[in-house]
Amino acid sequence: MQETSGSEVTVPAQESLRLSPMVAAGLIDRPVSWVALAGFMGTGKSRVGWELSRALALHFVDTDKLITRVVGKSIPEVFAQEGEGYFRACEQEVVGRVSRLDHAVISLGGGTFIHEENRRVLLSRGPVVVLWATPETVYARTKHSDRPLLRADDPMTRIRHLMDEREPVYRQGTIHVHSDGRPSEEIVEEVIERLWNWADAQHAWAEPGAPLAVDRATD
Repeated sequence: MQETSGSEVTVPAQESLRLSPMVAAGLIDRPVSWVALAGFMGTGKSRVGWELSRALALHFVDTDKLITRVVGKSIPEVFAQEGEGYFRACEQEVVGRVSRLDHAVISLGGGTFIHEENRRVLLSRGPVVVLWATPETVYARTKHSDRPLLRADDPMTRIRHLMDEREPVYRQGTIHVHSDGRPSEEIVEEVIERLWNWADAQHAWAEPGAPLAVDRATD
């Protein structure tokens, strides 16, 4: 991702995916070949996403890490030096790129799904799994990090406020899974089961004469 002018950014086009012979030949049985993980910071998107990609033999892409790699700065540095607007512009460019990938599990930044255009692009591409955790769990997992949005005198209050504010938008995701007090392996198993249910529903809706609909799975 290279800066052009103002807040415009471009993402390298060389984000091609090289698939193993088994994947390319379609020999791996999986519910989907593309899925995104959304949710608040500290809900486990990166860990669960990585393990999910291994379980489904898909590539793993962490959008926050991709942004920092191509910009050459950490996210706190981007916020401090370029501003949140620039970061969100980078984020939108990355969403456009990853939505065109196949055979991939995408871990999104906590605020990515909040923005309407990102949400539209992601939901039109495939299922979005939203991970949930309590404010206490989020704080325990993030209190030693340098996340810009948690730079407050009372981080716990800030977390509660942001989670309450974002909840209606996160609810627009396709599948919802709780991550509190659960090993990542168990979470991945549930996600895969829910993805199979979602895929089966899609196939059923796609029968001749039936409209295609997205199943908004609930908790």
